[in-house]
Amino acid sequence: MDLRAIFAANMRRLRNAKGLSQEALAHEAGVNRSYLARIEAGRPYVGLDIIGRLAEALEVEPAELVRLPPKRASRTR
Repeated sequence: MDLRAIFAANMRRLRNAKGLSQEALAHEAGVNRSYLARIEAGRPYVGLDIIGRLAEALEVEPAELVRLPPKRASRTR
């Protein structure tokens, strides 16, 4: 389980669902846009302060950013 990849995927999903660009979200959260791009690429380890700021800007609980995606039901024929 790669939490950075999960965090990155959740960030992209939530940002896109809100219709925000990386630049708009970065401005709202008070982080650099290039840093946000690296977060969405799963590169840096993100501190709790930044997680809190991003969650607030996205209007979600911080736990939503590290929540595992639901398991897909297997298809039977």
